[in-house]
Amino acid sequence: MELTCGEWRLFFLFLMLVNPIELVSFSQPSDSEFTFVLLPGREECFYQHAGNNSSMELEYQVIGGAGLDVDFTVFSPVGEILVKESRKSDGVHMIEPTIIGDYKICFDNSFSTISEKLVFFEVIFDDAEEDWSEIVEPEELLDIKIDDIKESIGNMNTKLTKSVQIQAILRAFEARDRNLQESNLGRVNFWSAVNLGVMLVVSIVQVYMVKHLFDDRRKIQT
Repeated sequence: MELTCGEWRLFFLFLMLVNPIELVSFSQPSDSEFTFVLLPGREECFYQHAGNNSSMELEYQVIGGAGLDVDFTVFSPVGEILVKESRKSDGVHMIEPTIIGDYKICFDNSFSTISEKLVFFEVIFDDAEEDWSEIVEPEELLDIKIDDIKESIGNMNTKLTKSVQIQAILRAFEARDRNLQESNLGRVNFWSAVNLGVMLVVSIVQVYMVKHLFDDRRKIQT
């Protein structure tokens, strides 16, 4: 994604206007994604810290394993169940607004005794917009308004965030499709070999039976 010269110029002017200390004070939890193997009969839980009054989007996909399904549960920092799903292959859930604390995200494969699952999940934060007009002085710098800077920075952030999300989702779909293709290829090869073996056995039996029909069992007297 390319940024225009004007957007880069506004971005650097924004950095000059806002004090670095104030930027740190408004830092929020970063987005994250993870792919892991969930063993049969096991449950795996992960903890994600969230700030106050921000939207948290949770997306997961089972991209490998028999059945392509897991149990999915999300707990709030106080132990309340926010999301609970059974035997699903994928899902997208929005939690808003969040409260400060560690959210518990669990994937359960205890219903399966022999099949492990390959699971991808992603956590995306959509922070509430800060009123920058209250942070910086409304002084004009090179005839550029604060509203223009806010709009340009917001556009850049939205475009970059959407690009990262789409790429992560496409990678998950690609991995799941590849696993399905490899599994189907293995089944096709196995049953093709079985059919070939049956055909060979039937051919041998037929040749033997036809040959046996023309055998002369009469005894010749001399």
